[in-house]
Amino acid sequence: MTHKEKADTLLRQQYHCSQALFGAFAEDFDIDLKTAFKVSTCFGAGMRQGEVCGCISASLMILGMAFGFYNAQNRELEMYGNKKTREFIDEFKKRMCGDTLCRDILAQDIKTAEGQKIIKQAGLILKKCPRAINHSIDILEEMLAEHDREMAENAAMMAEYEQEMQDLQREKQEAAALMKESGRTDADKWNLEKFADHDEVQDVMKRNNRKYRFRRNVGELVYSSRKPIAFIQFDIRRFKIINDLYGERFGDEILYFIIDQLKSICNEKQYYLNPRSDVFMIVTEYETEEDLMAFIHKVDDNISSFKNVRLQLSYGVYSVEDKNMELRQMEDRAAMARKAAKNNVVTNILFYKEQFKELLYSRKFIEESMQTAIADHQFKMYLQPKFSITKNQIVGAEALVRWIHPERGMIYPNEFIPAIEENGFIKEVDYFIWSEAAAFIRQCAEMGVTDCPVSVNVSRVHLQDDNCKDVLKKIIEENGIKKELLELEITETVNDQQISKKAYELKEKGFKLLMDDFGSGYSSLNILLETPFDVVKLDKKFIENMMVSDKGKLILEQVVTMADRLGLGLLAEGVETEEQVDVLRRIGCDLVQGYYYAKPMPVEDFFALLQG
Repeated sequence: MTHKEKADTLLRQQYHCSQALFGAFAEDFDIDLKTAFKVSTCFGAGMRQGEVCGCISASLMILGMAFGFYNAQNRELEMYGNKKTREFIDEFKKRMCGDTLCRDILAQDIKTAEGQKIIKQAGLILKKCPRAINHSIDILEEMLAEHDREMAENAAMMAEYEQEMQDLQREKQEAAALMKESGRTDADKWNLEKFADHDEVQDVMKRNNRKYRFRRNVGELVYSSRKPIAFIQFDIRRFKIINDLYGERFGDEILYFIIDQLKSICNEKQYYLNPRSDVFMIVTEYETEEDLMAFIHKVDDNISSFKNVRLQLSYGVYSVEDKNMELRQMEDRAAMARKAAKNNVVTNILFYKEQFKELLYSRKFIEESMQTAIADHQFKMYLQPKFSITKNQIVGAEALVRWIHPERGMIYPNEFIPAIEENGFIKEVDYFIWSEAAAFIRQCAEMGVTDCPVSVNVSRVHLQDDNCKDVLKKIIEENGIKKELLELEITETVNDQQISKKAYELKEKGFKLLMDDFGSGYSSLNILLETPFDVVKLDKKFIENMMVSDKGKLILEQVVTMADRLGLGLLAEGVETEEQVDVLRRIGCDLVQGYYYAKPMPVEDFFALLQG
């Protein structure tokens, strides 16, 4: 039977769409139908609530299992926010003419008793759901077929490279032998430089081979050892700043240094890997937790300093409880603990805890709900006033995003911004806020208020493409406002070259640029030198740190003087106390933003405050 025939059979047996679709592909992954139904029911909540179509949930599970970012037996692994899942959702939406919600597809609200009654009486499941299921199957089959082709091509390419490397090595040996016999030493005459062209390919192959050997050895260790097993993952805090200060070559030297140290520290049953950038993984047996901690401290002592540069490391540890768990899951738990350790001020070593799961559950909720949030206008623009200390009046505002969920209520940016920055959905949210800010500026002008600029945030992702310039241009034209009234805030911690290039382009287009979070990184002065900002916003933490001593206040005063001499505007954000206001007034920083004056508020409240 084809996938469509299997799905149709299950649907007619009164299984819901998520079960029917997932069940149609169950055999492909050696999963029995009973397990498939249990898993798809567990993840079909969006459909049962009349929200995201169950076909989407089932399809993303299928893609995850095919591409390796999801395991049907574990609720923790992410299945949203992936490039492939984004590709599926976009194509599904296109083929369904924008319909992604059950209540839209069925034309009835499945959450209500009345809706369920109509759906059942009219037989809407068999009439409406096959369209979504069949489109899903078509997309899945296309994506899986493409994946199979890519895997085959990659395998063939790697085999070809391996053969080419062997041939080149043989040629090199033969050439070297001939050179020795003839007494020649000039490599150019023997055209040996061609071997250097393949160094990069060899490096890639070596990295892949290391990963393969690591996973194979770890798998054997986990399943054969009778001792406890720990996955230790660590990274270097603020590694990007080290690269900024000392250069990327120095950063690479640090990574090689750590690898050499691990080579000397780890025994034959302690496997280590540098999977990416400054992240390292060690898998080891141990007798007691004290022994494990002693080993971690030994590692830390040996790699915490390089050429007089102090390295601060964050360690996440997962002690294996279920040896039947997938290795990826074990690594993920260590990674969760490592990320938690980065934010811990008490210790740099954290063991995995069950509550870390909540982070993944929260992320899943965000990924599942963000499309609906945009469509249902759950995202709202809040405005935080900017004040002049001397005039004691509003001189502008910053546009901020808030997510007001119909069931969960207020969801603050720190809960969802990191997730949507990673998966790229931040673009949609930013575009929405930009449009809302421009519309507010237009409404102010219509009411006779023409001196209240609104600044909006330009996320990191916008600095990597040119689309934002076109979007901004369109928004400005549609609302008929002056460009200088829609100010653009760029965070100073982004890569300098990206900031400089994009900032100059936006500046040439006539936009006013604000450097956000000045003082939160180590490259602030370089960015000031290289980038045409109009206004500098002093970071909240920077101000707090400077306020605790006379020396700090002197530094703050010099920053104000520097900004003035450079012809830059200066605004202090995160101002919360009268003492801060007094100090800022004394040193000549007139523009402020913070809770001392006003919290972020709905548009209507801000407008009332502005008029009052």
